[in-house]
Amino acid sequence: MKKWKRSVLSFVATGSLLFGASPFMSLAKTTSDNVTIPQGTGTSVLDGANYFGDLDPNQQVTVDFVLKVKNKDQLAQYIKDTTTRGSRHYRDYLSVKEFKDNFAPSSGDVWVVTKYLQSFGISTSVYNDNLIVTATGTVAQFNKALNVELQNASYKGKKFRGTKKQPSAPRNVADNILCILGLSDYSNLTSHAEKQAVKIPANSDNALPGGGLSPQDLIKRYNVQPLYDKGATGAGQTIGIVTLADFVPQDAYDFWNTAGIKVKPNRITKTDVDGGSGWSGSDETTLDVEQSGALAPQANIHVYVGPNTDTGFVDAFAKAINDNQAQQVSVSWGQSESSIDYFVKQNMESPAYTEAFNQLFMQAAAQGQSMFAAAGDAGAYDNTRSMGMYDLTVDFPSSSPYITAAGGTTTPFSFTSKSTGINVSVPKERAWSWDYLYPLLQAYGYTPDNGPFFEGGGGGFSTAFATPDYQKGIKGVNTYSAVQQWDVGSDLAATPTYDSTKPIVTGTGSGRNVPDLSMDADPESGYSILFTNPKTGVQEWDQYGGTSFVAPQLNGLSALINSANHTQVGFWNPQIYQFAQGWNSPLTPLNDTSGDNDNLFYTGTAGTIYNQATGLGTPDVAKLAWNFGPFYR
Repeated sequence: MKKWKRSVLSFVATGSLLFGASPFMSLAKTTSDNVTIPQGTGTSVLDGANYFGDLDPNQQVTVDFVLKVKNKDQLAQYIKDTTTRGSRHYRDYLSVKEFKDNFAPSSGDVWVVTKYLQSFGISTSVYNDNLIVTATGTVAQFNKALNVELQNASYKGKKFRGTKKQPSAPRNVADNILCILGLSDYSNLTSHAEKQAVKIPANSDNALPGGGLSPQDLIKRYNVQPLYDKGATGAGQTIGIVTLADFVPQDAYDFWNTAGIKVKPNRITKTDVDGGSGWSGSDETTLDVEQSGALAPQANIHVYVGPNTDTGFVDAFAKAINDNQAQQVSVSWGQSESSIDYFVKQNMESPAYTEAFNQLFMQAAAQGQSMFAAAGDAGAYDNTRSMGMYDLTVDFPSSSPYITAAGGTTTPFSFTSKSTGINVSVPKERAWSWDYLYPLLQAYGYTPDNGPFFEGGGGGFSTAFATPDYQKGIKGVNTYSAVQQWDVGSDLAATPTYDSTKPIVTGTGSGRNVPDLSMDADPESGYSILFTNPKTGVQEWDQYGGTSFVAPQLNGLSALINSANHTQVGFWNPQIYQFAQGWNSPLTPLNDTSGDNDNLFYTGTAGTIYNQATGLGTPDVAKLAWNFGPFYR
């Protein structure tokens, strides 16, 4: 281990010796010194729910106790060093053990939590990073250990389990715990795959069945071919997919075969985390595998399938990151920060929920794993999906400062509706939003109340995370131009009114700016997918879009770039923000100020490098590989 790592380990050991909780401290179960522990689902849901009966006390429940990262500032600095050329730690990544030794809770801290739970008959297992204790026991055991009353509940038509009481534990136990996930299994997580509103064939010379773009179209548009010409195939790489729905692997092999892509045989591994998941959203998982695997045809693919719950989501990430086999990992599921912020206002420590994931993303960055997340498909109004409200917000987990947020564009096409005579034309690549479709949608009888008006690439300002260092000083970050085409008013639950004059205004914002970069995500200029319909068991071709495509596509491109450069790029963001300021920038900003380059609110600003509709813009992948180096060198 290098000297810097030893010094951090020495600091941790000294700090733990002087200030850490001894594993031999009292594990008394009295409530006199009990303190509360934030839950993973907010009390706004729990208080607003209809409780209709106690759970069977013998019912088995699995709960995650998320522990706190140690020496977080030093961890952030180490991540920065691994992405900084000239640093002696440049691309010097940690193993899982080195991360645990330097930055995770001590074995003594973990012992305090596990022994407390075991004293109630609850069984425990600990991930290798010491960050998550997975506990399994009965309802009665958790009720007693955490001073709660788990009950059956329903909220907005969803049935789940929950407790009105915040959990608590003795201080020496609670002090080690960031949050508890799984006492409630309520979830707002949704996939970011989108179908077309109007059946428009994609503009392609290589269209696949279903009428959509093929991987070859992406390769051509974003200049990927030079990497293949140099012999890059993704060989030696593993692509990780975190998802919340099962899939049929044969669909991917059939897709690649139809697309004429020769892939490595038997390349897909599926791991069911916490028992796996059902089939709702299987199209999402299928397209993730197809798109990422098409771009890096000789890479292995490892799919981590968790149930659609808080614990399922965090455990799927924990498994992928603790396995540390995939050099790049993508996810295309999420929820709006506003829905989480709403929970905050009801006295829930919401940063504990987002931080539970953010800690894992920091671990991934320190280990050199590139992480990608879809930025959402409701434009600047991500909360229309989560809670049916029209406030400006961004999607989580893409808003984490330690993940690359994948935004969306529309690529050029022209279409004339035979029934209405209305022409729809997108002359050049622009930010994805369906405002260009509004005249046609209205002619078809759609209104903002019943139509797909709030569709577009997610982007804006995070309220959960501060502006990261790599975004500071970038022209366009924390300032914006906006087209105020929707009058939201004070009632965020009421459908806004539309103003076609689109006055452009300017303003400032703060927090992590989302997204980081963008590629085609509009279903109207979107991609073909092949998936097995879970209701019929029959394979179907269709044309889809969504930032769900961009995240796995970047995942596959990361594997391709790594194989081209014979390196491991690691966390993209600090590097690409530097590249965007350089003489050979591989990113083209979409800063057209015409007002037709928006994500329903944010739009381009002349002379900027960044805007909140598309981030740093679209990539030239060959140039991007050159910047990551050493390519052509």
